[in-house]
Amino acid sequence: MRDRFLSLLKERILIIDGATGTALQERNLTADDFGGEDLAGCNENLVLTRPDVIRAVHQSYLDAGSDCIETNTFGATELVLDEYGLGPKAEEINFIASRLAREEADRFASPEHPRWVLGSMGPTTKTLSVTGGITFEALRDHFQIQARGLLRGGCDILLVETVQDTLNLKAAMRGIDEAAGELGFSRPVAISCTIEPMGTMLAGQSIEAFYSSVEHFQPLFIGLNCATGPRFMTDHLRTLASISAFPVSVYPNAGLPDSDGNYEETAEILSQHIEPFLEQNWVNVIGGCCGTTPDHIRAMVDLASRFSPRSYSDRKRALVSGIETIEISEDTTPLVVGERTNVIGSRRFKKLIAQNEFEKAAEIGRKQSRGGAHIIDVCMADPDREELDDILRFLPLLTRMVKIPLMIDSTDAVVLEEALKLCQGKSIINSINLEDGEDRFETVVPLAKKYGASLVVGCIDEDPEDGMAVTVERKLEIATRSHELLTQKYSIPEQDLIFDPLVFPVGTGD
Repeated sequence: MRDRFLSLLKERILIIDGATGTALQERNLTADDFGGEDLAGCNENLVLTRPDVIRAVHQSYLDAGSDCIETNTFGATELVLDEYGLGPKAEEINFIASRLAREEADRFASPEHPRWVLGSMGPTTKTLSVTGGITFEALRDHFQIQARGLLRGGCDILLVETVQDTLNLKAAMRGIDEAAGELGFSRPVAISCTIEPMGTMLAGQSIEAFYSSVEHFQPLFIGLNCATGPRFMTDHLRTLASISAFPVSVYPNAGLPDSDGNYEETAEILSQHIEPFLEQNWVNVIGGCCGTTPDHIRAMVDLASRFSPRSYSDRKRALVSGIETIEISEDTTPLVVGERTNVIGSRRFKKLIAQNEFEKAAEIGRKQSRGGAHIIDVCMADPDREELDDILRFLPLLTRMVKIPLMIDSTDAVVLEEALKLCQGKSIINSINLEDGEDRFETVVPLAKKYGASLVVGCIDEDPEDGMAVTVERKLEIATRSHELLTQKYSIPEQDLIFDPLVFPVGTGD
């Protein structure tokens, strides 16, 4: 299925449907349609109470020419549905919504014009980086239930959309993986974030930082939706199109809402605003978000027919990120890693942690960032304290103070995983090596692949006599072996490997 969809993306620009909420508002539904006064406004429950209405919405967009229709599940996590007392029905609602969309898509599909169902997974009402109030594990579980229902119902692609916080997305991806494991099958995942008018996502990341944080998920396509109209998306879309190794999507609102919350850009005007994106060859998928209707989609179908889809290919850039992105390149000046937030390397930092002065300790990281460090190394491996407890207390404070990427320095895989659950961006794991054979590779590499991280690889192996390589030739031999194992056996992109030759500065006297 993935290959067929990608093949179509190379042939023509594909069209996603428009707003479900707008279509439902136009039908003047009553509280009874939703299931009662307490459920009024819960669009997701309509798949149970008025499936005919949801079918009609799907039909209207399919008739307008949409290649892809979204399930009516944007807010159908248990977390959101609990606000209406419908949490226990989350999986059922997602299953039925997916099945309804599947049936309508199949009715309109033909060999010449296949139709696809996107299982919509919205951002929920909580963000791990901004609002708090929920754990990574709890959010993962909510998404797992939603994904299980959508997959069972027959959707083709899971679309994690309107992403405001990359940590939420990482939890969603873990939930999707768990659901797929339970069911014994998976579907491709597409990703769409929303950039606020201030120029970043709600949780602070730029589009480039977001891309570097999610690239390892290998999305079917990646793009932008909601928040603003197309004109305010231009710079962000240009950036994404220039760096993405995947097809790019954009489905904006029909402009910005007026004081009454209405979207006033007509189908003609919205198409005019989107047209430059196609002229510049930036996109592979277009569609509509808030305020768009079948008329808007019909106009986009006509627009897309006049342009070729964006060409794309793998771009091997070594990127790491926090809120901001750093590119590791031989063409740039050396990158400075601040190592003062390290209980092994800094007596002052170790003392502050021992005194439970975590905010003051985090200030050390802020000063390093302001002082020119490009990356902050974090190590809490004090044998007299609980490393896991300390890093769980320290990292949330540090990530609010610094925008640059973090290097998580630990030999404990549990500590590494819990730390990665607290980092929006693409961090660096420090480190792995072959001192115990491939044991550390087998333990740590899966974490880098799950959460997105680069790896520091030490030039040491299990040789009892020459493991701590001294000569250039021996170090290169170990580095070459490590590179081959990590890229070929463990499928780590070579741009995510940072080799540490394990040499001391001359000034140390060693």
